[in-house]
Amino acid sequence: MTRSDRLRGLVHTLQTRRWLRAADLAEHFGVSRRTVYRDVQALYDAGIPIVAVPGKGYRLDDAYVLPPLLLTLDEAEVVLLGTAGLADAADEPLRAAARSVREKVTAALPAEQRDALTHRTAGLRFVPIHTTASPGEGAHLSVLRRAVEAGRAVRLTYRDRGAVATTCTVHPYGLIQQGGAWHLIGRDPTRQRVRSFRLAWTDEVAVLEDRFERPAGYRSALPDGPAPVTVQVLFDPDVADRVRVAPAFHPAETTPHPDGLLVTLKVPHEDAAIPWLLSWGAHVRVLEPAGLRRRLVREAARIIARYRAEPTLL
Repeated sequence: MTRSDRLRGLVHTLQTRRWLRAADLAEHFGVSRRTVYRDVQALYDAGIPIVAVPGKGYRLDDAYVLPPLLLTLDEAEVVLLGTAGLADAADEPLRAAARSVREKVTAALPAEQRDALTHRTAGLRFVPIHTTASPGEGAHLSVLRRAVEAGRAVRLTYRDRGAVATTCTVHPYGLIQQGGAWHLIGRDPTRQRVRSFRLAWTDEVAVLEDRFERPAGYRSALPDGPAPVTVQVLFDPDVADRVRVAPAFHPAETTPHPDGLLVTLKVPHEDAAIPWLLSWGAHVRVLEPAGLRRRLVREAARIIARYRAEPTLL
């Protein structure tokens, strides 16, 4: 955070109308108390009416009002809910920015509107499924964001679905979180095509000196791949009301069935469906495709063999 950003943030923080000590402000902005003293003095010298009381701290004079944001309550609520979700899914710089914008929006609203917003957001929270960035994703997200912004090529060491590692150069066009996972979208100059790389399967990232220009027609979406696979499964009646389709899959069709709930969905490939289907244990039966049914049988046999081979305390 630059000093100018910190000074603006300090004004917005003090706008909350409560007393804040130098120690509180130092912890909030990640600086020393001496830096807080200098920043407060700089704002005071610039004409910002900061009131200081020994033993209580600092606050803005009641007569000082920041230019109000032209946001409705619904708009402000969207900002707070959206940034809360981003804070769970992004890297630390974006998490810090999400916290900062929440504070600025809240502080800049008129007091009556601020109280109403606090009441509304206390009873509502948007929690997307599987949004938290995994350690593998978080380690690379900041580096790749900077490469995308700077238009710099990167070298990736990447594992495919078979866990085979390969190294390639990529012109990173953008980052997308979809289906609970972060993806890098970029052009592979060797293969001469746009590819998608899942960050959780990326072992190493190195930013190169080579520069590139993102195509004017680039759209922020995963590139088209093979046609999705249609899967049809039947859930037992006792779990039918708890069935939730994994977010990585295409919208599903559900149909009541005499033997439970019939679900038809499309998945990128059969591998993507296996963990979700196994999570339902014996409460689900794959009707089609037959190849997926056979793969589940083999996977279940491997699970049984593993547990039979291990010693048990029973």
